Amino acid sequence: MDYIKLSKEISYALRHAPWEYELEMNEDGFVPLEQLLSALEITRDDVIKVMEISEKKRLELDGDKIRALYGHSIPMHIKKAEGTPPAILFHGTAKRFIPSIKEAGLLPMKRQYVHLSVDEETATAVGKRRDSAPVLLKIDTQHAIADGIKFYVGNDKVWLCNQLPTKYIVFPEN
Repeated sequence: MDYIKLSKEISYALRHAPWEYELEMNEDGFVPLEQLLSALEITRDDVIKVMEISEKKRLELDGDKIRALYGHSIPMHIKKAEGTPPAILFHGTAKRFIPSIKEAGLLPMKRQYVHLSVDEETATAVGKRRDSAPVLLKIDTQHAIADGIKFYVGNDKVWLCNQLPTKYIVFPEN
């Protein structure tokens, strides 16, 4: 079995199109595992293998339920657990997006949340999806929290927020 291909299909089903697979998603983003297994004609062991080989923790199994931890683009808003992130987070982005970020801040765009990384390496890897030499932004979470911005747990490397005004973003000098 091609577990990388399966990982992509599971992510697509849980993040972007549960209705295409006839999955019944609750407000926390969980679907019955049996529905997913039946829709994709796979086993629980296949799902566990996908989770084991993934470099990033993208999926969560909770008893007889499964969900994608972040990256949703579905119309239904997925509730996330609020938390306190590290004092500094990072966001890697393409150079061409800097003018709009300076004007409007970080927005979720087609996703439900803005994605922020706990380390520079992860943020750089994310930024490289759209630019071979991405810009690394630093996020001042302490001041954002003091001003009422809420942050949500994505996984051990990803934090989420609804949007982030420019005043909490430290842009590189050049």
